[in-house]
Amino acid sequence: MKLTAFVLLQAAPEWLAMERPERDRIGQAALARAFGGPGLSLRFFDAEAFHGRVSDVAMIEADSAETWYFAIERLRDTALIAQGYFRVIDIIPAFEDGHQRFAQAEAGHAV
Repeated sequence: MKLTAFVLLQAAPEWLAMERPERDRIGQAALARAFGGPGLSLRFFDAEAFHGRVSDVAMIEADSAETWYFAIERLRDTALIAQGYFRVIDIIPAFEDGHQRFAQAEAGHAV
């Protein structure tokens, strides 16, 4: 099953103080390094207008737990995390329609 994770992030004041072109340059390089490989997809959502602590939500899909883990290790090595531009507030892993996959698997193993 494909792993989907929702990563709740908080942008640091240092990040927000940068000019937008500089933020774009740093962000694009970091995200390409971390999530540009096979078996990964990334979607980004802005939440700062709706939440007091979480400014951004990343939805990451990975073909396997290992692919996910390696992507997060690469992300930690980028300026976004290593230089403190973003703080990870929480990570919510999930399986899309997991209950249906479970029921199908159970039905296939019925005695």
